[in-house]
Amino acid sequence: MSKICEITGKKVITGNSVSHSNRKTLRRFHVNLHTKKFYIPEEDAFIVLKVSANGMRIIDKKGISAALKDAREKGYFKG
Repeated sequence: MSKICEITGKKVITGNSVSHSNRKTLRRFHVNLHTKKFYIPEEDAFIVLKVSANGMRIIDKKGISAALKDAREKGYFKG
């Protein structure tokens, strides 16, 4: 499975590691992803999402239903 947050759409990006001598080597910046189970009261069901720490904060602020609605509109969540 890919390393993409299903709420925010964050994914792995690439950059450089820069040493003290200023040599540059390619590296990857991974997303802080967690597999977490959420309860949706409207559907009376649980859903398992791969969300970043930022995605969890968005769910805490907006609520799971509003966050999923926004993610579906933006194309991040297809479930």
